[in-house]
Amino acid sequence: MPPACAGLGDIVDLEKHPLRSDAYRATCRATLDREGAVLLKDFLLPAAAAFLVDEAERLRPLAYFSEQTHTVYLEESDSTMPADDARSRAVVSTKGAVTADLIPGSSALNGLYDSPAFRSFIGDVLGEEELHRYADPLSSININYFFEGQELGWHFDNSSFAVTLLLQQAEAGGVFEYIDGMRSSADDRQNPVAVTAVLDGRSDRQVVVLGQRAGGLALFRGRDALHRVTPVVGSRARILVVLAYNVEPGLSLSENARRTFFGRLD
Repeated sequence: MPPACAGLGDIVDLEKHPLRSDAYRATCRATLDREGAVLLKDFLLPAAAAFLVDEAERLRPLAYFSEQTHTVYLEESDSTMPADDARSRAVVSTKGAVTADLIPGSSALNGLYDSPAFRSFIGDVLGEEELHRYADPLSSININYFFEGQELGWHFDNSSFAVTLLLQQAEAGGVFEYIDGMRSSADDRQNPVAVTAVLDGRSDRQVVVLGQRAGGLALFRGRDALHRVTPVVGSRARILVVLAYNVEPGLSLSENARRTFFGRLD
């Protein structure tokens, strides 16, 4: 059982993923820059992976389940637009979340999240000089649960990057799909015509399946990549850990987001 005080080598397969290697970091960075995502398969050692699945199952009764209706831009529907336009069309996202304050301090998730070597690796690959824990007690680490029929609808992220660890795959469905470069948030080009075509199922843009399997770590740039998680099929839940960092210290997730996703502020 790998506690938080265990070394990184008790949690991560450092032979497959030499996180301190400059060459390995450069390879991961190049993949992320080229494809918008980088997937590190079998990131967790088998014993650590099994322990974290068991821990997630024990914590599952504490999960807060929410269902949100939103546009792909994570905004309220724009009633001035046609009903089938991406800026007005509603999509649904639903999942359960166990927040950081409910995860035992002894958990290997805390050990991984706070590991200087892990944080240095993530920052280097993302091109961020510093990564910081959220100031609020809920948001830094979340365990997300997707049961049968639950999904994340097509959307763009507000944050520039995401770091996720898949603990358990669903029997079927629960597939992460994305289309890179679907908008340019930097100059506010939202590309609604092309995005609407994706929602209609008539787009010729390539949909990439990330292919994340249990024990795999993914780094993803979702601000300008349209993405979703397809509905889960079967009785086995999809369990995903979100390791959330800020590039500036002292920042909290917005109160509205905390109420929506966690059902409370602290």
